[in-house]
Amino acid sequence: MAMASEYDAFVSKFVLNPPSPSPSLPLAGLTFAVKDILDVEGHVTGFGNPDWARTHAPASSTAPAVLNVLKAGATCVGKTAMDEMAYSLFGENEHYGTPRNPCAPDRVPGGSSSGSAVAVGAKLVDFSLGSDTGGSVRVPASYCGILGFRPSHNAVSTAGVIPMAQSLDTVGWFAREPSMLKQVGRVLLKLPDADPNRPSQIIIPRDCFQLLDIPSERLTQALVRSVEKLFGGSIIKHAVLGDYIRDNVPALSSFLCEINEDQHKIPSLAALSGARRLLQRYEFKKNHEDWVSAVKPNLGPFIAEHVRGSLQMTEVNVDICWSVKKELHSALTSLLGDFGVLAIPTVPGPPPKLQTDASSLDVLGDKAFNLLSIAGMSGFCQVSIPMGLHDDLPISISLLARDGADGFLLDLVETLYESLKEQVAVVEKSV
Repeated sequence: MAMASEYDAFVSKFVLNPPSPSPSLPLAGLTFAVKDILDVEGHVTGFGNPDWARTHAPASSTAPAVLNVLKAGATCVGKTAMDEMAYSLFGENEHYGTPRNPCAPDRVPGGSSSGSAVAVGAKLVDFSLGSDTGGSVRVPASYCGILGFRPSHNAVSTAGVIPMAQSLDTVGWFAREPSMLKQVGRVLLKLPDADPNRPSQIIIPRDCFQLLDIPSERLTQALVRSVEKLFGGSIIKHAVLGDYIRDNVPALSSFLCEINEDQHKIPSLAALSGARRLLQRYEFKKNHEDWVSAVKPNLGPFIAEHVRGSLQMTEVNVDICWSVKKELHSALTSLLGDFGVLAIPTVPGPPPKLQTDASSLDVLGDKAFNLLSIAGMSGFCQVSIPMGLHDDLPISISLLARDGADGFLLDLVETLYESLKEQVAVVEKSV
């Protein structure tokens, strides 16, 4: 087990050197850590649970995503902590302890890629790999005040990654600086050299920012000023995303009828989250019901409730979820075009306190999934960008681009980042 001085980020430490080290390789000299959901040959992939680790043999091969960064010159220094069975957004683990949030020690680090985010935020590694199904890279990136990238669905191989829900699973990564985020992305996505493309429009949906627990101007002002400075104000557009999705994703109608309107929800986005939850539960059950039934693992109560909910599902019409995904992908592609960007809050606000009661976390998670399900169900790429502090707690904004525009989005973050930092400082002084 890892030492407490390492923020409890690691579940195992080891050194895995590049197969053919060379100073000319793109990631030469860099260190990284791997979420304990990705296979590393000779090591048991623990999936955040001791019973899983006990009942599974060491991996016989290394996940391609890990191999690719090793071959690019980086050195792996260990496996990182995660939520049990990747089934939470908050990062607390009953068995291995909770990695300590380097930005806010009394707050959760975010999950399920908690240890990977903490390892980067605490400067224990240069970058790290995680996985994101419902929000497991984006949320801990936001809560730990670092950059986190969820790629387009299927853009990075998920071979050698324990499946949570394959229709939503992605391999993502964390970094402290946009140049590092881009370097790692170029390797994982096998991106060719190309000049950056200018964004055609940046859409700011006012309804999404109304979900925030903090003043929305804390995020939007810095973004608008940075875009105006770099690209001119004419590309900034304002919209009501919920209405657009309601009108252009007709398959959502069967989920909309179950939504009660309140200030914590955007009905069409809550319906989208409902479709995501149904699909995620259906696929999780197919993947893991046999193991859970046979082993009867010891799960923390919060995780046990979610796993039980999945396993108690009866036959469902999962085809409606596929229709929602297809229609949402088409609708957002039409909205954004090749080089349009959607700007939304990553999560509704700063990280909650450690040991917050489960019912409060469920409410917070439901609200967050209004925002997180957009990329999950469309397959679009998304990056979470730190935007300073509010009441001494980290906050962030996210940019989304169309499926396959990962390189464009990585370039845009690199272009915007320094200006965003400057404008965040200006906004912080004015409030």
